[in-house]
Amino acid sequence: MFAFALTLIGIGGHGQQLPAWEPGFLDIHHINTGRGDAAFMVFPDGTTMLVDAGDMSETHPRTTSSRNAKLVPNRSKTAPEWIVDYIDQFTPKGQERRLDYALITHYHDDHFGEIDSLRKIATGGYQLTGIMEVGTLIPIKKLLDRGFGFPINLKDAHVQSEERFSKDAYGMIPTLKEYWKFIAFQSKTMGLENEALKVGRKDQIVLKNNPNLYPGFFVQNVFSNGIIWTGEGNSTYSLFKKGEYPGENPLSNGIRIDYGNFNYYTGGDISGIGSYGQPDMGAMESHVAPVIGPVDVATLNHHGNRDSQNPYYVRTIRPRVWIQQNWTADHPGEEVLRRITSKTLYPGERDIFSTIMLQGAKDVIGGRLDQYKSQEGHIVVRVYNAGNTYEIYVLNDTSEEREIRAKHGPYKAR
Repeated sequence: MFAFALTLIGIGGHGQQLPAWEPGFLDIHHINTGRGDAAFMVFPDGTTMLVDAGDMSETHPRTTSSRNAKLVPNRSKTAPEWIVDYIDQFTPKGQERRLDYALITHYHDDHFGEIDSLRKIATGGYQLTGIMEVGTLIPIKKLLDRGFGFPINLKDAHVQSEERFSKDAYGMIPTLKEYWKFIAFQSKTMGLENEALKVGRKDQIVLKNNPNLYPGFFVQNVFSNGIIWTGEGNSTYSLFKKGEYPGENPLSNGIRIDYGNFNYYTGGDISGIGSYGQPDMGAMESHVAPVIGPVDVATLNHHGNRDSQNPYYVRTIRPRVWIQQNWTADHPGEEVLRRITSKTLYPGERDIFSTIMLQGAKDVIGGRLDQYKSQEGHIVVRVYNAGNTYEIYVLNDTSEEREIRAKHGPYKAR
């Protein structure tokens, strides 16, 4: 394993631009808007995918407090507009302006949007927030989510009236109703396809342009709705029974991307630490760790919240690079940082990158901050040589030009 870091940004922020994507590259862009998760991916043949489009309400005191990140690079656009602006900058040149896939990990505001009184109304009659605004500004061919019928039917009026939803301060059900309007309108007018993620399959998210040129590339659907791939064929098992709702986070979608020797994992907001701070071997992290297996790059589950990254999970997937997508001073938990940097849990080097680090988190973490290679910026993973090597670029998230702040690597894939 080998790596180096090169800082490229100059005085006044005038740095080099990320070299253009080329056929054979796998690019994974972790976009920071300050409003939640968004990851834009360009596969080796130019197929594109967006994972999540976080857009928390601008009217919540939580969002405007010092506890939460500011909207970046500035307030001239909404978070979804900045996501689309980013996509437009880094979509392969000469390619049709579209997203082949969009994947929503689960129905929380920092992953798919949130209605509020400031949102504009689209021609289709739905509020423009999160993935709904992204998909109005740039066509989406196939929209994947966790579905709506299991383990509870979110479209059922009786379910919607339950206290856990009717008194939800962040309005998941009202936002879902806008999401369903969006799907209906875009399906009718733009040919949008909407499907639930099919666990165990690797033929749902596929290369759309030249698949025969890249036989070592595939996307493995690992879990959704508490349904988990066993690692054999398409077989699965479920942690939850119909009618049992453990909360939205454990129902997140998770995928692994394989490209030759390179492996990347992302899994929404699943967790593995119980309410009393102890590892939970019955939680999602503990169940999915063996089928994810060792990877080169992993995003932190639940943004690095203190309920995540249990010791068994960390020891099992043991990535060379951890990427933290966050938006609040709660992220990461200091104890999470101790676990993911522990040489007792797994040996060898590991590099950690964060899209932002708020002052409250810095005050708690203190001297451990030097364990981060970067604490702010868009984080780009670029994979080369049919999956044999990769580099990490950190781009300036305070600039509309998104110039390179630093480059790390090359790293050798496992």
